[in-house]
Amino acid sequence: MLRVAVDGPELIPPAGDPCAAGPGPLATRLAELLPARSRPAVVVPAEGFFRPASLRLEHGRTDPDARYSDWLDSGALSREVLDRIGPGGPGEYLPALWDLERDRAARAGYLRAPAGGVLLVPGSLLQGLGLAFDVAVHLRASPAARRRRTPAERAWELPAFDRYDDEVDPAALADAVVLSDHPDRPALVVQGRFAGDAPVS
Repeated sequence: MLRVAVDGPELIPPAGDPCAAGPGPLATRLAELLPARSRPAVVVPAEGFFRPASLRLEHGRTDPDARYSDWLDSGALSREVLDRIGPGGPGEYLPALWDLERDRAARAGYLRAPAGGVLLVPGSLLQGLGLAFDVAVHLRASPAARRRRTPAERAWELPAFDRYDDEVDPAALADAVVLSDHPDRPALVVQGRFAGDAPVS
């Protein structure tokens, strides 16, 4: 099963285009389209592997440094999803570990990964953690675009994404980059080992 990160900030979408809102809507749309190409797909949001509030919000609800480094339990995401459907794994995955709304264990059971399928993991700040993704897609928004299109209630997160750009350079690491500064005119840049498989626009 192909393990794909769909990485990027959550943004205010333009009217009529929810896929431009960020990694979650884009991953959902891809999962709808892939079966027509004989590739069954499942979506496992990274938010289902956030740490409990007592750890995640230890320094307050609006700490950008904590958002950058403390929210995602990357070890759990590896252990319960990526490693289990990777080479030598049992071919099953946990759809969520933690219920954010109730702040308790999700109590979900393991699901069988479809043969020949694609796992899409939408989320933010996913690269540079050593996670075993086979492909990384990054939704690239410039700092100015992020400031313009980030919902007001999430504006406190902006320094975390600035730090991500500086320390990780996710656009350079990704296999494909969706340039989303102008959501009415998105552009796809396919890089590295995939550069010969798709056009650059």
